[in-house]
Amino acid sequence: MKTILGAALAPALLIGTLAAAPAAAQDYEFSLYSGWQTAPHSRIRGEYPGTGADFDELIGWEGRSFEMPPYYGLRGTWWRNEQLGFGLEFTHTKVYAPEDEREDAGFDSLEFTDGLNILTANAMYRWPDQWGTFTPYVGGGLGLSLPHVDVDTPDSDTYELQIGGPAMRLTAGASYDLTERVSVFGEYQFTYSSNDVDLDDGGSLETDIKTNAVNFGLTLKF
Repeated sequence: MKTILGAALAPALLIGTLAAAPAAAQDYEFSLYSGWQTAPHSRIRGEYPGTGADFDELIGWEGRSFEMPPYYGLRGTWWRNEQLGFGLEFTHTKVYAPEDEREDAGFDSLEFTDGLNILTANAMYRWPDQWGTFTPYVGGGLGLSLPHVDVDTPDSDTYELQIGGPAMRLTAGASYDLTERVSVFGEYQFTYSSNDVDLDDGGSLETDIKTNAVNFGLTLKF
């Protein structure tokens, strides 16, 4: 069993990282965002709970960004200088299997919707003073997928947080300063995660999931 209930505290980890760092004027940023997140098709493979029978199906995942629980992300960044920064980021992505496809695969429920959670350590690069009050930036990160597995069959129910496997993200966007301490931003973000999870009653499921998102958010500077 790879359950890790402590991973639910990932947002607090971001805030704690910033709070523990020594004070420096506007070198630290905390960002909160949401937006529209989708996921293309990916193949699920594994062993069916209870029987051990193999399954191999192509699933056209749905994001449903604005349904509860909503899609969102948190990012903390320490800017070492005007251009280069490092930090942590937590994204609560989510994917649902369409009803007809999950039934064809033999599942009553097949989703990661209390989070296909992605936690990464990031490197960021920005170009200040290039577009007036707009600052373009790019970033990337490596970390872990922490999916909340919600997979049901007629004879078994799996509903728990697990370690899925390695994950990565790529980001490109631009921020706009409202004040010296507050800015807004828009960005495109891509994530990739390899997920190998346990199902109740001896089952297993593997899938590699990609997400695409257009994010809009608010940044506070310290």
